Amino acid sequence: MTKKRRMMSFLILGIVLVLLLAGIFLTGHHGGGHGDIKELMKDAVLHEDGKISLLGFANVNPSLISGFVVTAVLLIFAAAMRIFVIPKFTIVPGKLQMLLETAVGLFDGMAKSNSPHRNKFLGAYIFAAGAYIFMGTLFELLGIQVTNTGGHSMALPAPLADINGAIAMGCLSYCVIMSGGVASNGLKGVGLTLKDFSLPISMSFRLFGALLSGLLVTELVYHYLALSFVLPVIVGVLFTLLHALIQAYVLTMLTAMFYGEVSEVHEKKKKKVKKASA
Repeated sequence: MTKKRRMMSFLILGIVLVLLLAGIFLTGHHGGGHGDIKELMKDAVLHEDGKISLLGFANVNPSLISGFVVTAVLLIFAAAMRIFVIPKFTIVPGKLQMLLETAVGLFDGMAKSNSPHRNKFLGAYIFAAGAYIFMGTLFELLGIQVTNTGGHSMALPAPLADINGAIAMGCLSYCVIMSGGVASNGLKGVGLTLKDFSLPISMSFRLFGALLSGLLVTELVYHYLALSFVLPVIVGVLFTLLHALIQAYVLTMLTAMFYGEVSEVHEKKKKKVKKASA
């Protein structure tokens, strides 16, 4: 880069910073949210007032709409990949093929390392669950605006920012773990899985707590107009990316690990044959 280009880059960066600072100071320090911050944060958790009409049939939490959208996008993307991309795979992979093979290989390797005896379905499930958690968490960065039943505009949150969505994901993973135990050990596998009865609770609330913390921090920053020029971009993006990566890894790793434990074949102890006395 030449000296002239460097000077131009620093000049543009300086102008941007000056404009941002001017916007912050000119707007003052008055709150930019509607209503009390406590009520806003409470509604971000419980969604009592900020519900959305589902085609006029019922009023639902906005996270349910987000879940439908993310699921539809992932299914359409998967169908498009299977029809148009995968049949054209070559021995020497291109960039897209390498990206897909790396992602599949990551979850397949996780399944094989944790459950070497039974891992085909496990690999497919943790890949789907990881993709849903990752893409669902990044979904809130789009900031898709909808109008709630109260007439206020709001952005659709992440699907798992709702406690119901987190519980559904945790219970589904627990059922998958139990299915591995039943497939390998029959009814005994149910008992092996039920020993960790707190597992679905811990997985559900870990997801909900992590994603909700990012939502509340971003909501708090956005509430103050003086801070809503620079900080939300940094806070929102960093929190969202961090939670997307960590939570997708944690849930898939826990599922693979417990699946491998309960699906391990437990052989019955052979009865010792007593030697007859002479």
